[in-house]
Amino acid sequence: MTKGITIALLAALLSTSALAQDTDPIIIGVPVGLSGANSVVAPSVVQSAELAVEQINAAGGVLGRQLMLEVADDASGAAGAQRAFDSLVYQKEVDVIISMETSAARNAGLPIITEGDVPYIYTSFYEGRSCNANLYVNAWVPEQQVPPVVDHFMQSEGATKFFLIGSDYSFGRGMLEFARKYIEEHGGTVVGEEYLPMDGSDWTAVVSKLKDSGAQAVITSTAGGAPNVTLTKQMRGAGIVLPYGNLAMDEGTAVTMGADAAGIYISSSYVTSIPSPENTAFKEALAAKFGADMRTPNDLSVPQYDAIYLYKAAVEAAGSTETAAVVAALAEVSFTGPRGQVTMNEQHHAPLTMYLSQVQGDGSVSVAAQFENVSPGTQCPDL
Repeated sequence: MTKGITIALLAALLSTSALAQDTDPIIIGVPVGLSGANSVVAPSVVQSAELAVEQINAAGGVLGRQLMLEVADDASGAAGAQRAFDSLVYQKEVDVIISMETSAARNAGLPIITEGDVPYIYTSFYEGRSCNANLYVNAWVPEQQVPPVVDHFMQSEGATKFFLIGSDYSFGRGMLEFARKYIEEHGGTVVGEEYLPMDGSDWTAVVSKLKDSGAQAVITSTAGGAPNVTLTKQMRGAGIVLPYGNLAMDEGTAVTMGADAAGIYISSSYVTSIPSPENTAFKEALAAKFGADMRTPNDLSVPQYDAIYLYKAAVEAAGSTETAAVVAALAEVSFTGPRGQVTMNEQHHAPLTMYLSQVQGDGSVSVAAQFENVSPGTQCPDL
């Protein structure tokens, strides 16, 4: 009798445990630069993530389970990212990492992704060719972003002499290396190329070299928000009026800069003026949720929103949050959101519609040209 009761109780406990496990929340880790260079743009990224999770949960969640965010500050750099990834993967035991980060932070986190065997969707534009079996990217790479800027300066502004300025790390150097090759392959020359550390803020010597270089156009690639602000202010203060293409400026940062950003050309996969029902619904939902505290959606925050929906689609296709199944499904699923349809099917990267825009005096952007379904090119041929 006692033995029978014990077995029955054990079976009931096991059943209850399995049921609890099936209804546990799916945890999404978001390491992001709440401090450091990315602190200007990180709040908009977190807002997009919160909106996506709220919408998905309100619609019933994923496989009957609710989503939960765990946000960690990576301090926009390698050391902070190691701490953030370690905490999220091993202490919080997240099911996935979905994040907009600097390249330094991404590179520092990847070994933990491999060791902990967690899916990772990287939502930041970057210099390209970061390859890992568990890594997918839904933002642009140089092959998609640089040509519209250079072609416009050469064809519409008559520029053949370019000056390049960047932050001294993998993104800054990688983007400008591609830009240099593209410029030279198309008959132009680079008359100067200068860098400051990621946290550098005094561009005086660089701006002086630019003024003396004879350049007909300037292209910059810095570490996101704060360096964009300091470099542009100092260029404007020095009277630089050359055609100016910024490879790292998002629309939100342009709004915060106001008149200093006027005239800058940016190339992006998202602008707030995209006239689609999905983009209109997204902006309305963002405004309704955050009100006066809403940050301007941009080319760093919208891919974060898209990525959470792409992860949802992959989990549902796989019927599980198990890493191998989700990673396989991520190459097959699509999501149509504010940027249009996104599918990460080209070597773990995504073809994207790109927009060449010019910043106006109030920080808004005016679209000058649109390029449909631009391939990311060869990124990770062995995946």
